[in-house]
Amino acid sequence: MAQRILIVDDAAFMRMMIKDILTKNGFDVVGEAQDGLQAVEKYNELLPDLVTMDITMPEKDGITALKEIKANHPHAKIIMCSAMGQQAMVIDAIQAGAKDFIVKPFQADRVIEAIQKALN
Repeated sequence: MAQRILIVDDAAFMRMMIKDILTKNGFDVVGEAQDGLQAVEKYNELLPDLVTMDITMPEKDGITALKEIKANHPHAKIIMCSAMGQQAMVIDAIQAGAKDFIVKPFQADRVIEAIQKALN
């Protein structure tokens, strides 16, 4: 069975890019969210195998959403994505429980590698 993935990013074109990479590689994108508030709601509703989540978003940022999801679902697998390769944010995300960190612009092989590593 294909792994079920939730994509969270405030930019529709970024969600589309990730979705394209994932579907071409046999993953099932079960939902999308455009901010951290929606991410938490969708996670609780869909219980996906993995989440890709942007850090910088309106309403609620990715790290806050990550912490909320992990508080309710300690085994949640979340990979953070950001255009800003800022060391502090990467460290915050990993300390908060993120499995990995992908920097935009995405390289398809890096995305797939991170997802496979997180799922195994």
